[in-house]
Amino acid sequence: MPRASEFVAARSVAAESFALLPGARDSPVILHVPHSAREIPASVRRGIVLDERELDRELDHITDAHTEHLARCAAEGSALPPWRFVNRLSRLVIDPERFPDEREEMRAVGMGAVYTRTTHGAPLRPADFEPGPLVERYFHPYAQAMTAAVADRLAVAGRAVVLDVHSYPTARLPYELHGDGPRPPVCLGTDPFHTPPELLAAAEEAFAGFGGTGVNSPFSGAYVPLRFHGTRADVTALMVEIRRDVYMTEPGGAAGPGLDRLAGALAELVDAVS
Repeated sequence: MPRASEFVAARSVAAESFALLPGARDSPVILHVPHSAREIPASVRRGIVLDERELDRELDHITDAHTEHLARCAAEGSALPPWRFVNRLSRLVIDPERFPDEREEMRAVGMGAVYTRTTHGAPLRPADFEPGPLVERYFHPYAQAMTAAVADRLAVAGRAVVLDVHSYPTARLPYELHGDGPRPPVCLGTDPFHTPPELLAAAEEAFAGFGGTGVNSPFSGAYVPLRFHGTRADVTALMVEIRRDVYMTEPGGAAGPGLDRLAGALAELVDAVS
């Protein structure tokens, strides 16, 4: 079981920042929903240079709208309900799936752990903005809590399966570094170490009815906490990226009937890997 100390650093911000929602005790599956929220604390909002209208429009583009609802419905429809780890704050606060030292290529477009540019390349924060306080207050507690959640699944279920629930726009946005490839209805992101062939095959079967799936285009990779990355084969992972026109009005609009069908497909995948 994870040590109690692993939760201490996260406790002070957990209520406002993220939530771990229990599933079946012996389920190995965690549905990770990192980009579904639009909430930005007032203290963080003061460091953003966009006006209210501009910020609302940016949130329309950057938010994976309705993915929390998708994960909840899939959990309710699963024979063995998965656990859910949900980010309650917008990714404009911190992006929990980047690295805090920002040594990856997204830094080039101002979208590392703390974004400094918008999806269209405009300034989001002042040029002299210091990301350290946001990383300390929000990023590290989130990462610690997600690590503890995976450790708990390993201890109780003997393995962990992280299914990352995302969406992406039909048309490429300027910040996308690899957006010139195929944009299938469902993009499946894989990790060479943590995505076994049977997990990918189960996802391809579950989402076969949506007009086609693709692998690692336009987005690639799958989220695994750094403690386990590249070392624990009993932690498997897959990113599910759903093209937004499949289930909603873009950008930032209402969900349509496709959302219920997607929830059924995601529940099918959960059951297949549970």
